[in-house]
Amino acid sequence: MFFFQALIGRGEENLQVMFQNVKERIHVKEAAEQAERLARQVIEAGKRGWRVVAHWELPEWLRDNDYIDHGHRPPLESFRLCFKSVFRIHTETGNIWTHLLGFIAFVCVTLYLYLRPVTLASPFPSDITEKVVFGAFLGGALFCLAFSTLYHTMDCHSDKISNLFSRLDYTGIALLIVGSFIPCLYYGFYCYQKTKIVYITMVCLLGLCCIGISLWENFNTPKYRVLRAVVFLSLGLSGIIPCVHILIAHGSTIALRQASLGWLILMGILYVTGAVLYATRIPERFFPGKCNIVVSFVANFFKWHMTQIRCHCNYTL
Repeated sequence: MFFFQALIGRGEENLQVMFQNVKERIHVKEAAEQAERLARQVIEAGKRGWRVVAHWELPEWLRDNDYIDHGHRPPLESFRLCFKSVFRIHTETGNIWTHLLGFIAFVCVTLYLYLRPVTLASPFPSDITEKVVFGAFLGGALFCLAFSTLYHTMDCHSDKISNLFSRLDYTGIALLIVGSFIPCLYYGFYCYQKTKIVYITMVCLLGLCCIGISLWENFNTPKYRVLRAVVFLSLGLSGIIPCVHILIAHGSTIALRQASLGWLILMGILYVTGAVLYATRIPERFFPGKCNIVVSFVANFFKWHMTQIRCHCNYTL
């Protein structure tokens, strides 16, 4: 008799545990449903009007820089909302406008260069070859600035769209670097046809390799941030070989006048400095949470792009 009572008591305990587990599962399911409803409400609210969010609130694919902890756009999932966000203050505002204004400046330079009359005072570009050489440089700059503007604008759309425009952004950087070298090589080795062709072909092939790597789907993930900087830094530093060749073959006077070596060196310094700042996340790593949206930082970034544009224009014209 005692045995049966004990058995019944254990059965009751087991039933209570089972009921408790079922209740907990019901609570977990209700919590999951509530979280799903909340997520839908957030998305719907985002479609109507959005606010900047903290870094920890972002989905994994939008988390790139841990040192910028607030001021981010939420996932908007709308091309219209992404373009409208250009006129609001957030972590990408400076990036969007500095690239956009740079693009507009280069459009003006391109129109001026190709529409102005060719005279003795302004003899370039005088023929189709020189137009192609100048076009390679200006085209690279335009694609770079246009792709960068679109990437920083569309970055918050969705994982797929962000990944696509990110790869186009890196492709534009490669095109800019290659295009920057072509006029220097063309005029630096103007009287040395074979040498000129070899160097231009070498730079173009390296650029194609860099573009191929840039189009790799995982290339834009935070894991490969340093690799990205190294790839573009290597492409930029490849120009050291023809620069040294020009100096040895022609001397500093012709190298500075004919090949615009001084502007090319300054442009290279800006590229290297930009790659180092990008890879090391300076200055935000030294001031975490204080470089989210800073007017002086945006202004300095604007000056940075304007300095590059000035170097490009002096170097080209």
